[in-house]
Amino acid sequence: MRLTKQTGHAIRILIDCTLAKDQLVKVADVSERLGVTKQNVFKIVHILSHAGFIAAVRGPNGGIRLAKPAPSIRIGDVVRAIEVTRVQVEGGHGRKSPEADPASINAMFDDALNAFISVLDQHTLAELAAQRSPLRLAEIDEESTTGARGAKVRAKKAAPRTARRS
Repeated sequence: MRLTKQTGHAIRILIDCTLAKDQLVKVADVSERLGVTKQNVFKIVHILSHAGFIAAVRGPNGGIRLAKPAPSIRIGDVVRAIEVTRVQVEGGHGRKSPEADPASINAMFDDALNAFISVLDQHTLAELAAQRSPLRLAEIDEESTTGARGAKVRAKKAAPRTARRS
């Protein structure tokens, strides 16, 4: 499975907003930091705004910020907002429609896609932001360091990073 660049950009935009805490972030600054055109950032911000992840403030002093706390934003939800989350393989012949046949290739691919996204649902934006900038973990949100998910984030921060060898 290959996700589009747009999904990667969306997650990076959300991480940028997470690291800015409650401050407004200018789209032009996000564009420059991430190396994505302003038009693409505006397009992605529009989608993220409609999905309820980002709040946008218009005007010369405007910008974007997270609409809800980073620990409550699941990566699977972001992927669902950006990507097509239904697989349709064409070219099937026969009298039954592929949707009516539970053993069809489309049902199999839908199950696989749902399993893929369910793994992403186990991770939050706060976790990714902490990996991006472990020194600023304490600044993210107090919520991200409480409960079971917070213990996981703290454990990752405390564990020394080791280089992987191929």
